[in-house]
Amino acid sequence: MSHTPHELAAEFPNDHEVLHQLKLNNAHFVTLSDRYHEVNGELHRIESEIETPSDSYTETLKKQRLALIDEIAQIVAQAKAA
Repeated sequence: MSHTPHELAAEFPNDHEVLHQLKLNNAHFVTLSDRYHEVNGELHRIESEIETPSDSYTETLKKQRLALIDEIAQIVAQAKAA
């Protein structure tokens, strides 16, 4: 499948330039973005039935993705306000 749902560009469709600038200038954002990409990719493989872990593990990953997106959203909002 060529499109992975929940990519950051899709989550923040009006903030591509902000995301780009953060990737260039904010090391913490880069770390969060990389971790989000890893968790999101793993969830995509699970949802595509490429991997079949326990429901508990899947729920843990979903919670991690939500926590990461919340923290990323705060950073994006702060960058837009600056």
